[in-house]
Amino acid sequence: MKQMSIGELSSVCNKLVDEVNRVVVGKKNMLKYVVLGILTDGHILFEDYPGLAKTLTAKTFSAAMGCKFTRVQFTPDLLPADITGTYVYSQKTSDFKLIKGPIFTNILLADEINRAPPKTQAALLEAMQERQTTLEGATYTLDKPFLVMATQNPIEYEGTYPLPEAQIDRFLMKLNVGYPSEQEEQEILNRMATGGDIHHIPVNAVIDPARILAMQQAIGQVHIDKDLRNYIVKLVQSTRVESRTEVGISPRGSIALFKLSKAHAAFYSRDYVVPDDVKNVALPALAHRIILKAESRVRGVKPEDVLNDLIKKLPVPTVE
Repeated sequence: MKQMSIGELSSVCNKLVDEVNRVVVGKKNMLKYVVLGILTDGHILFEDYPGLAKTLTAKTFSAAMGCKFTRVQFTPDLLPADITGTYVYSQKTSDFKLIKGPIFTNILLADEINRAPPKTQAALLEAMQERQTTLEGATYTLDKPFLVMATQNPIEYEGTYPLPEAQIDRFLMKLNVGYPSEQEEQEILNRMATGGDIHHIPVNAVIDPARILAMQQAIGQVHIDKDLRNYIVKLVQSTRVESRTEVGISPRGSIALFKLSKAHAAFYSRDYVVPDDVKNVALPALAHRIILKAESRVRGVKPEDVLNDLIKKLPVPTVE
């Protein structure tokens, strides 16, 4: 397949956002960040209150991308085999047949991921990191693209299993959907009043899996200046010596910020990164990777506060 130009990539990204926006009212900025995650082949964690279209967003993106989609409702009794699949004995053939689980897909929606026990979360972790799963000693490579969109609610912690830091770090970014504005909420009700149903609006496939892979490869054309790469490293390093943090950001965070900065530039049809690209993706790429000290949490400090302070202090390089 011919390499996609940055201009073409930008056009396709905007068409994808517009198509999803037909179903998900408002939230265009959030949809943009989902597209950035797709471009960088990264997993996305949605954390917000119930009823804010987290599941609808994932499902609509899958349809607009022409991808296979599966949804798993995570519950305390969910077993690893419920995700990966298992071997079942067939009396007809007198041998064991592999019944593939929902993980064999392009887009996997892990709904309320923190409600599943750690053993089940670990099964998902291998797929997220290695793009493969192991069953009875045999390794199966997952289809490309493979993207996990997980949701968790910041309330109702009873009966949940907090995600281990190692798994949270596997998510390229964490996004908040946010409540709709008054005008947006009125639009939702207007659609319902005219006989529409936001959950059953036909979605056109703007792209297909092969085109997604071409878009991911096209990001390699985007240049990021050495001074900006140093800026990324200094920002990440500063979280490790910050007095309010227990654990700073790992090199995986630097890589995430590097990739997302390039994707952000390409989204706006540029083949070079500017400082604002880095700043615009810093919070969703890095905030969930910071572990605060107990006294900081008690004082109400949030990882976003720490990052914003560090970004303000750090000199921004001048890029020609």
